[in-house]
Amino acid sequence: MKNTKLSFVLVSILALSTSSFADDASDIVELKQQVKELQEMSQTLIDETSDLKTGFNYTIVDDTKSFSGLGAAASKVYYSKSPLSIGGYGEMYYAESSNGNSVVDVYRFVPYIGYKFTDNIILNTELEFEHGGSDLGNGNTGGTDGQFSGGYAKMEFMYLDFLIDDSINLRLGNFLVPMGIINERHEPTLFLTVQRPDTEKYTLPSTWHENGLMAFGTISDIFSYKVAAITALKTQDNGSKWLRSGRGGSYKHKNPELAAVVRVDYIGLAGLTVGASGYYANSGAGDNSKTAMAEVHGDYKVAGFRAYGVYAMSARSNAATIATDAVSDAQSGYLNLSYDILTTTNSNFAAPIFVQYESSNPQAKHADGTKFDPVNITTLGINFFPHDQVVLKVDYKMADNDYSNSKESLDTYSISMGFVF
Repeated sequence: MKNTKLSFVLVSILALSTSSFADDASDIVELKQQVKELQEMSQTLIDETSDLKTGFNYTIVDDTKSFSGLGAAASKVYYSKSPLSIGGYGEMYYAESSNGNSVVDVYRFVPYIGYKFTDNIILNTELEFEHGGSDLGNGNTGGTDGQFSGGYAKMEFMYLDFLIDDSINLRLGNFLVPMGIINERHEPTLFLTVQRPDTEKYTLPSTWHENGLMAFGTISDIFSYKVAAITALKTQDNGSKWLRSGRGGSYKHKNPELAAVVRVDYIGLAGLTVGASGYYANSGAGDNSKTAMAEVHGDYKVAGFRAYGVYAMSARSNAATIATDAVSDAQSGYLNLSYDILTTTNSNFAAPIFVQYESSNPQAKHADGTKFDPVNITTLGINFFPHDQVVLKVDYKMADNDYSNSKESLDTYSISMGFVF
């Protein structure tokens, strides 16, 4: 009997102890959670205090976000917690051609400055300094021996967005023309070659920005669209740059013509964008010529594989009214295929290897019937991303022709570095 009572007492003590320990363990877990929450609150207060002192909330680039087709850095202002947003990109390269010529160039440094007046009225701007900028005062725009050449600074875009609804928004000012892949997404981390494809330099004259008004939005989260009225190209020149030299950009326009641009993209499948766009306007004031462009494009990403490309056509009607040998047609296209060789490893880096084939003919046909052969270009290369926002590129470009139709081989080895912030 005594043993039974003793056992009962011992069991009771053990039960109480176990219950007490369980309560203590639960209390410890709860205390840890409270400490974690207090630490997070403290860090938030520290960040906000720092923001009050500096007047600025720093927003990092999120390369998974793109607003209305813009690059990640150009989209920062739309996702910024602060009214003021600063971002940008830069690139420089070294190239050596088979004819023995070589060049090193601080190609571009481009700051983005954005400001939110409200959540629905947003200013976005891009300033560009090319080839080291302009240094007219010191005479470094050519040099006595031609070894140096200066660049320039200009406004690449400056516009106001009036955000109304997912299905309809308005953009007013100077903005990127929504054609092709690279014109709106020209940050160096977004395409794999050192230089932009010739198709998007000469047949679509990137980087191309004009003044105007644009409506844009999405339809059922499956299609996106852009419809714009812009200042037109003045395509009254000749040669391979007949389109490129007609850009007005952000400079003063005298007697501007009006052009229409339409773009539609299918965005209903993750990793896939495929679409088309078109442009139509007078070639210039005082003539009977019209300039039209049309292009189809696609960009598909799955796992470590990516394929992207553009096929573009440009035509100038009644080209003979401009000159008897004026260019009347241009046809160009390219396809880039790549695979990230680090996809199957545990690496935090990326290293896509790629091959790009391009056939570029910015003066396929002239008004007098003359035809030029296309330049067929094969480019092999690799990119290395030590960070999502930093890229190192190496490529080798092999061309079978040049734009003067002299059948001169132009093989070029290039290396570059680029970044967005």
